[in-house]
Amino acid sequence: MTWELLRETLLLEQYNTRLPVLGVAFLGATAGLVGSFLLLRKQSLLGDALSHATLPGIGIAFAIMSTMGFNGKSLPGLLLGATITGLLGVLLVLAIRKTTRLKDDAAMGIVLSVFFGLGVAILKMVERIPGQSAAGLDGFIYGKTASMVWSDFILITVILIVTTAITIAILKELTLLCFDADFASAQGWPILRLDIILMALVTSVTVVGLQAVGLILVIAFLITPPTAARFWTNRLGWMLVISATIGAISGWLGVSISALYSNLPPGAIIVIAAAIIFLFSMIFGTARGVLPRLLRHLQLQRKVGRQHLLRSTYEILEETQQAEPLKNVPIDMDLLRKHRYWAKGELSKLIRQARSEDHIERQPSGELRLSESGFGEASRITRNHRLWELYLIRYADIAPSHVDRDADMVEHLLGAEIVHQLEAELNLSKSTIDSPHTIATTELGIQPNPTI
Repeated sequence: MTWELLRETLLLEQYNTRLPVLGVAFLGATAGLVGSFLLLRKQSLLGDALSHATLPGIGIAFAIMSTMGFNGKSLPGLLLGATITGLLGVLLVLAIRKTTRLKDDAAMGIVLSVFFGLGVAILKMVERIPGQSAAGLDGFIYGKTASMVWSDFILITVILIVTTAITIAILKELTLLCFDADFASAQGWPILRLDIILMALVTSVTVVGLQAVGLILVIAFLITPPTAARFWTNRLGWMLVISATIGAISGWLGVSISALYSNLPPGAIIVIAAAIIFLFSMIFGTARGVLPRLLRHLQLQRKVGRQHLLRSTYEILEETQQAEPLKNVPIDMDLLRKHRYWAKGELSKLIRQARSEDHIERQPSGELRLSESGFGEASRITRNHRLWELYLIRYADIAPSHVDRDADMVEHLLGAEIVHQLEAELNLSKSTIDSPHTIATTELGIQPNPTI
């Protein structure tokens, strides 16, 4: 590989590189778009059965066109045959699922293996047609991107534009189908018709993808980009955009690398590029990536520990004082250790954390004292805890002896809006809940028991 070849490949200066790169990039974008609905519909493997079901159609179309005197390797005719048997395979999967007790995986496995075996047998048979050469038909199994010509590119582009336009036109209906098909059916939406349209879109992308990556690897083109996009967002609109982008980038990278290294098959490199993007998304994806989720979990643990420490300190102040308003006085470390179960070394770690956040001050005598900001935060945390306790007792029928534990599991996720809703639901004044023993004696019927 030379710098000149690298520049020509990246800038698409060569005609033989420009067609495959643009064609496969368009294919990847559309596959990512349509595959997102297939993923959300939990029917990803249906695309696998569909792709394998296209092989008999390729052989049959070649035989028919050759017998009638036409060019047996005409791409439109071959794709038409692949489309017909692909749809037939999907209909058989749906029929097996509806009329028998077999699960989806069994139905798809049966159709996939039978149609693929039938296709291999038909391809062997058409090799014996007099005057016709079936050489190259097996390229649809693994893909033959490099052999793409202008007419193939135009056909692929037209089909992909139409598919994308239909997807955008019925985006609302497909969204409802994917997220709540039962509700859509109850509202009178034509679920079966929408399912058929979705399968037709998937069939179009799958059949066109035979030229680029082959029937074995096209399923990865449908599944990998939307799966990778799922790690970056929880919104469908952004998922469609990201998925289409990942599909286009995967196709561009795969064909470009294959052009730079001629001994590498384009279909396999395209799938490998998509898989690398998927692994990166799985680790670093902002919505569901492993690393961001780990960081959020650690932040939540830190928040929970801080709130436990501040609430325990505030409740000790309440227990040691009977008069109001509550005074922020130093407390003994032994009282804090006995107030709640702390794992070995946990309390010291939490105290260091609270001191670094200016919530707790250590006195020269060794006692602890809430800072001004810490006292306000502890009061707020304790109030929210008791507010949730009260709600659980009144409306969730939780026993008073167990309500503290149940409230402790949820209180850390209470936002300001939820707190306001709880106050409105309970119709309580701020002073009622802030009173140290109001809930414990009036609503719970017991003394506060913060030990968990």
